[in-house]
Amino acid sequence: MLTMKAKYALRAMCALARADDGRLQARAIAEHSRAPEKFLESILVDLREAGFIHSRRGQKGGHALARPAEQIRVGDLIRAIDGPLAPVRCASVSAYRACADCPDPAQCELRALMREARDALSRVLDGCSLGELARGHGAPLLSGDAA
Repeated sequence: MLTMKAKYALRAMCALARADDGRLQARAIAEHSRAPEKFLESILVDLREAGFIHSRRGQKGGHALARPAEQIRVGDLIRAIDGPLAPVRCASVSAYRACADCPDPAQCELRALMREARDALSRVLDGCSLGELARGHGAPLLSGDAA
């Protein structure tokens, strides 16, 4: 399940991808993403630290994508904000941790199913660029109708 932080981050990144001059002030991004401005500021810091955006202070400042929207994968954005895509840690590629109550992860039926779920989710999210999302590939997410 996507956190609100990840939804706001994706909406903010879409706003930057669609920005006419490529740069937006935090207040404008907050309006476009329908995010509380203070919360959005912390998200923008996370996105900057993860290398997705550049920020500049001053009158001609603002935030801009660090690389073209077509080169940014939605899955990478979600991982940067929410962490691994796997529904359980024992199915994670990047943050594997055995479940405390599991005697043998290699024989766990649940782990195998969760790895399939992780792979399917990864295929979809890593197969979609920020540019595609900004052009409407993920319209339900952007309108707030996602389940």
